[in-house]
Amino acid sequence: MGYKVAVVGATGNVGREMLDILAERGFPADEVVALASRRSVGTEVSFGDKTLKIKALENYDFSDTDICLMSAGGDVSKEWSPKIGRQGCVVIDNSSAFRYDSDVPLIVPEVNADAVKGFTKKNIIANPNCSTAQLVVALKPLHDLATIKRVVVATYQSVSGAGKDAMDELFSQTRAVFVSDPVEAKKFPKRIAFNVIPHIDVFMEDGYTKEEWKVMVETKKILDPKIKLTCTAVRVPVFISHSEAVNVEFEKPITVEEATEALRAAPGVLVVDKREPGGYITPYEAAGEDATYVSRIREDATVENGLSFWCVSDNLRKGAALNAVQIAEVLVNRKLLLPKSQKAA
Repeated sequence: MGYKVAVVGATGNVGREMLDILAERGFPADEVVALASRRSVGTEVSFGDKTLKIKALENYDFSDTDICLMSAGGDVSKEWSPKIGRQGCVVIDNSSAFRYDSDVPLIVPEVNADAVKGFTKKNIIANPNCSTAQLVVALKPLHDLATIKRVVVATYQSVSGAGKDAMDELFSQTRAVFVSDPVEAKKFPKRIAFNVIPHIDVFMEDGYTKEEWKVMVETKKILDPKIKLTCTAVRVPVFISHSEAVNVEFEKPITVEEATEALRAAPGVLVVDKREPGGYITPYEAAGEDATYVSRIREDATVENGLSFWCVSDNLRKGAALNAVQIAEVLVNRKLLLPKSQKAA
């Protein structure tokens, strides 16, 4: 007997990706239900070779559902995830609503799968920020090898991280530039076409943005609270995939060769690093792929035991939907969650 899975926010970029990945990876689900707000009821979404009709979250009974993949934003998650969890359905939440709750595991399966056991406190598991997910996948093997002291990361984040409206805005602004129409900025504070914006999410009192704060706090929770990390988050005119320029200072000596070998052996990482034109991965090539790509690995001679590298991943997949499905797979493969239908039988 398989699991019953609900996807909340199934009409959004990430929700649709969750449905695709559940089908692609052959997740052991007997039934998959697509949920969204009332205004989307009846809308059709694809699930493998099937079509699902959207049902209303407000009217749905989760008492016979095993896993809920939640991708409907923080406000919806804050209201609904605890209610769903109390009905015995495990929520894997893609928003930031519960990431910093000590009773909610924050999981990247390649990095800290063992921590998933803590889900029973609230029946909620948090997915990290998209930028954090790919970063910790790349940092984990290096931390195991030489112990990370400090990380300086600059992100180059695609517009899909801000939703479908943001992707539409990049498209419409780009077209406006080419036909000499006025360029309108609605979703972003400044024009995004042929530009970069060093501002993602709201500004905080210390000058960092909330996006930068998320990367700093989540990396500590997932990987190691002792790591010092500073981040600059930048939005770039790319549709899909986030890139990161990462500088790492270690406690122990580590060579480029040792780092490359550790990264090549690490789950979820693909090293593409030829020191020649084109011998690296760009966001365009990472789109639609599951891996976190690492390129441009080199020594930083300005500090003792320093390395720099370039890291790229599809933010809708590893940064969101894929990671959520992988967490569900951990629950299944480790037999931490049995289907309710099996218990009833």
